[in-house]
Amino acid sequence: MTALSFDILLGQEKAKTVLERIFVSGRMAHAYLFRGPDGVGKKRCAGLVAARLNCHQPTTAGGCGECRSCKKYLSGNHPDIVFLSPENGTIKIDQVRALCRSLSYPPYESSLRVVILEDVHSMRVEAANSLLKTLEEPPEKNLLILTAESSKAVLPTLQSRCQTINFYPLSYEQTARVIMQNHSEIGEKEAYLLSELAGGSPGIALTIDKKELVPLYRALIGVLTEAKTDRQTSVILQTAEKVAALKEDLPLLFGLLRMWLRELMVAGSGIENEQRQRLRLEALAGAERQLARNCNRTLVCEVLLFNLQSPMPRVR
Repeated sequence: MTALSFDILLGQEKAKTVLERIFVSGRMAHAYLFRGPDGVGKKRCAGLVAARLNCHQPTTAGGCGECRSCKKYLSGNHPDIVFLSPENGTIKIDQVRALCRSLSYPPYESSLRVVILEDVHSMRVEAANSLLKTLEEPPEKNLLILTAESSKAVLPTLQSRCQTINFYPLSYEQTARVIMQNHSEIGEKEAYLLSELAGGSPGIALTIDKKELVPLYRALIGVLTEAKTDRQTSVILQTAEKVAALKEDLPLLFGLLRMWLRELMVAGSGIENEQRQRLRLEALAGAERQLARNCNRTLVCEVLLFNLQSPMPRVR
């Protein structure tokens, strides 16, 4: 198995089968949309497709990993494999305009230039409109691959101009294998814990580990399940301050909380339990909306934690 073989992409057999058929037939669409949960291999797969299409000795399994083109890709210096990523959370119109201008020129050294646009669900309408003509009829010798998170809306005008290939969450076992393959210092027990917390997403699991979110998550659950005491108010305020300090990683912790609440809903019994967990989920969603409106992060976290700890949360 080479470093560019599709065999290294675990858990996406349906996507790999579709791509294999495309390679065998030689009938490529002008643009593809790789859509699925965050962190399950969409970007990695797009890179493998790009490497395989530019490889000098390709097979249906992927790029050879040895030719000049493959080595340039592996070093991150291939001039005809282009990644366009969001800036500050969104793909901006200036990025799209610059990209479209560059596509009017032929590839530098390959027969095909492959452009990978990441997280197109973050693209604003004006940026999408700037991309539409190019996306519908890319200049000769150009292929566009878009990636998007399945839980986020993609503008219909973008989606309709691409052939969609779906990606899915991995099993916990597959996720743990990916974690241990990429980080040998992570043991099996910890890898399985991370895979469960990440819901079958190796990318999210590794981010949770890198950001050291597990200790904070455990402490937070402890606070929320602790019996009410006089000192708990100060503990909640201190914990809320730590949670707010996560800043851009706060949505990831909220995602872990959402999974915990859903597990409680499934594990519990009775209408009262279901109602409480549903209200807690609504409180969490409300906090996310407030953060999106740039409300005070610490205050939002304080209100959320008091709500989650309450026997019957109040939702606004």
